[in-house]
Amino acid sequence: MYHSVGDCSDDPYRITVTPDRLDRQLRWLREHGLHGVSVAELLAARARGEGRDLVGLTFDDGYADFLDHALPVLARHKCTATLFVLPGRTGGDNAWDPRGPRKPLLTAEGIRRAADAGVEIGSHGLTHVDLTRADDALLKAETADSRTLLGELTGVPVTGFCYPYGTVDRRAVDAVRQAGYGYACAIDPGGLTGPYVLPRLHIGQNDTPVRLFLKYRLHRLRRRPVEGLR
Repeated sequence: MYHSVGDCSDDPYRITVTPDRLDRQLRWLREHGLHGVSVAELLAARARGEGRDLVGLTFDDGYADFLDHALPVLARHKCTATLFVLPGRTGGDNAWDPRGPRKPLLTAEGIRRAADAGVEIGSHGLTHVDLTRADDALLKAETADSRTLLGELTGVPVTGFCYPYGTVDRRAVDAVRQAGYGYACAIDPGGLTGPYVLPRLHIGQNDTPVRLFLKYRLHRLRRRPVEGLR
């Protein structure tokens, strides 16, 4: 789980990695016989009983720096990824982060450029709200309406969703499923399991090869297999 790729000198939420750090992290994957792909590719491979050497790469929020800083590094390592964006904030910024510096988000054209480059586009909701605190109308807008808008923007059906802040409960899961998504990503879904609450590892600027190795091994030990996936 990545977010922004760029200057991390002012980064109170630790959501940014530099392009050089991302390059080193993807090189580490390759040196350990692993390959970064989109979540859709990973799930398709697992459905075939394959993909043990694949790692899903996700970038949350849809920061504008993805095009200039992340995409070239992904291409260099022949990796794909899933970019979770906010169609209700295209061309805006990360206004939901009160402490952090304002970071511009991708415009509609920027999202299309990422999609044209082979990046899977998924929804991160409409405006980045905690779905566990949303009323019924807001929950529908953040799930179903965001999927419709992204499909119209990219011309491709949107199958992936990512819960803002990683917070999820059964009601949010049901809303995502009913909206027509095929899977959803969380962070640590607790007792929930299945393709609509896929757990992820946060990757940051301080993740050196040793830390990556430890995170990789500990995650496999800590998380039980996800129900519904081979």
